[in-house]
Amino acid sequence: MLTPSSPNPPPVSLAGGKKIWSVGTLTYSAGGLALLFVWLLFGDFAYMMRERSAAPVTQLMLKKYEASDLVTGIFLLTIPWTVILIAGPTVSYWSDRHRSRRGRRIPFLLLPTPFVTLAMIGLAFSPRLGAALHQWFGGNPATVNHTILLTMGLFWMVFEIGVVISNAVFNGLINDVVPREWLGRFYGLFRAVGLGAGILFNYKIIGHAEENYSIILASIGLIYGVGFTVMCLRVKEGDYPPPAAAARTNPVLGAIGDYFRDCFSKPYYLWVFIFIGLANTVFVPVNLFAIYAAKSYGLTMETYGKYLVVTFICSFCLAFPLGWLADRFHPLRVGLGALLLYAIVMLAGFQWMHDPKSFGLVFLAHGILSGTFFTGTAAIAQMLFPKLKFAQFAAAAGLIAAFMNMVLGPVLGAALDRLGSDYRYTFLAGSLLAVISIGLGLFVHRRWQQLGGQAGYVAPE
Repeated sequence: MLTPSSPNPPPVSLAGGKKIWSVGTLTYSAGGLALLFVWLLFGDFAYMMRERSAAPVTQLMLKKYEASDLVTGIFLLTIPWTVILIAGPTVSYWSDRHRSRRGRRIPFLLLPTPFVTLAMIGLAFSPRLGAALHQWFGGNPATVNHTILLTMGLFWMVFEIGVVISNAVFNGLINDVVPREWLGRFYGLFRAVGLGAGILFNYKIIGHAEENYSIILASIGLIYGVGFTVMCLRVKEGDYPPPAAAARTNPVLGAIGDYFRDCFSKPYYLWVFIFIGLANTVFVPVNLFAIYAAKSYGLTMETYGKYLVVTFICSFCLAFPLGWLADRFHPLRVGLGALLLYAIVMLAGFQWMHDPKSFGLVFLAHGILSGTFFTGTAAIAQMLFPKLKFAQFAAAAGLIAAFMNMVLGPVLGAALDRLGSDYRYTFLAGSLLAVISIGLGLFVHRRWQQLGGQAGYVAPE
């Protein structure tokens, strides 16, 4: 059997020039590999429609019901990342060690799907439900928005629990079933599908979100539920070696000890976790308040959506070439290049932005460069972490990111409240975070080269 942390064997050429690729106990012909990609990308489209719609529509609902920037930061950053902090490591640890007829990933993807769908439907109708509950309990009409926001928060929490479980495992499934030599290009296609979902949502849907948020959230919730379930039923996992037996007197405390010993006992991985976590926060300041920034510069949601469509089209065109670059040069290097460009352009944009047109151009640059980073680094965890324990290592990186985002959301929101909601400062914050991330990334790059680099890297056990 393939050693989990070692590179996959090269494709085997059969009679007639046909090639066979393998990952673990799975083998694929060209046709089989194409079919695998079709089902994974089909599920990804449903997954990304959920991702592209939930946050921006909820953000518009928050503003409609008079949430402050601080509340928005807590709602869209602190709540999700608190859930990640609690649920992410548990689910990933369990999934890595789970063995069932359907594999170790599929059960964890199937189970939360209906809950996410129902939570999106509940969120869609939470303003009506919140208003009805407020009236039922005889609340002051002047504070009805508080009850609506609380109702939204409850559904949002259920939604995020389901999302965190699926997010913790989905990349693990890809890591288990996609051959190593195709990971960069697969994630290029993966990003292209996600960008296609973004183009569809922002070109056709977001302009109607302020008035028709209920039907939008409910419909996309149903699309996600059906599409993701179909993918889970069609993709097959291979066989895995039995998980290592751990002698422990207390299964809960022993599991926690195993988790932290595996993931946090090696300084190299700690630096990788910190770099990945911080690099992913670079784009949060602009993304979190982009809708509010657009409205502050007088842009309609229809115009804002068209700007996003342009960024997604550019990123769509770049997706496969960036996947090829990641396979050729490594996601770490591609990501560092994208961060450097982002730091320079966002600093210049902060100084130059002054009207709707200049905001739009800087926002376009933000979208294209952030897309470049996320596409170019989509496979970075798969190429740096041990294969057999991939999900728990990815969740460990998520722990670090959770702490960062839990702090970043309220800090950004409170700072913007004090700055009179001058959203231009979100671009400056992104630039400064990019500079810090580059320094950390260069240190990780040096250690990665010492461990074998592009030609011979093997994830330390």
